[in-house]
Amino acid sequence: MNKVENNKAWLLVLPVFLIVAFSAIIPLMTVVNYSVQDIFDQNTRYFVGTEWFRQILLDTRLHEALLRQFIYSLAVLAIEVPLGIAVALVMPSGGRCSSAALILIAIPLLIPWNVVGTIWQIFGREDIGLFGWTLNHIGLDYNYAGDPVDAWLTVLLMDVWHWTSLIALLCYSGLRAIPEVYYQAARIDRASRWAVFRYIQLPKLTNVLIIGVLLRFMDSFMIYTEPFVLTGGGPGNATTFLSQSLTKMAVGQFDLGPAAAFSLIYFLIILLMCWLFYTTIMTISRDDK
Repeated sequence: MNKVENNKAWLLVLPVFLIVAFSAIIPLMTVVNYSVQDIFDQNTRYFVGTEWFRQILLDTRLHEALLRQFIYSLAVLAIEVPLGIAVALVMPSGGRCSSAALILIAIPLLIPWNVVGTIWQIFGREDIGLFGWTLNHIGLDYNYAGDPVDAWLTVLLMDVWHWTSLIALLCYSGLRAIPEVYYQAARIDRASRWAVFRYIQLPKLTNVLIIGVLLRFMDSFMIYTEPFVLTGGGPGNATTFLSQSLTKMAVGQFDLGPAAAFSLIYFLIILLMCWLFYTTIMTISRDDK
């Protein structure tokens, strides 16, 4: 006797599909439509095929912005992931001190992005900012508004201050989920702290590290507000990342066709890089088991 399936439950999922279609699929199709047209006004547009994609891929200014973006995102991951793990390892495991530490660690995450940029804009000033004033008075010629290297490093330091807490909290939750029997076995075997970290803690952190790396890469690769408020993309183009170039093209110049093509390329790069990060981390994790 064949079992009769009741498919009416799928109707409960229908609102979700409608929301996704309205908030993601329809705008994406609109961008795809714009990317193959030359738009003059609401009623005047011409089909240009892949012309905008060719133009974007050959634009040297965007190549430079893409290189800066990759260097910045990789620097963010290289600093924040090890630092976040280190912070999680030294945080207290229980009691009131643990609650206080969690609150303190989470504070930077509660500050809006534009406020973070404003804080560091003041903090880094060489006349009234504590950070800039201190560096100049110990003999370092620091000026994030006039020196490209200082500006880039300040944006990087600002991101580390703002988002290392996310990695630390994720790793802290992963460490607290490790059963105590693993540590008991390590103590019986007289394992060193490094051995405990290498063979017990780090493998158990794989899943949260995947989430942390993907979130931080995507967010750092799309960063806009903080460097825009802090440096405005300058001095020169030192801190002009892809998101700022895209905003300037779409809003400043109102080149909707090239901007749409640019945004699709931008999206595909992020998708590809996230897939590469995920595949690499999972491969390393399988090899270690």
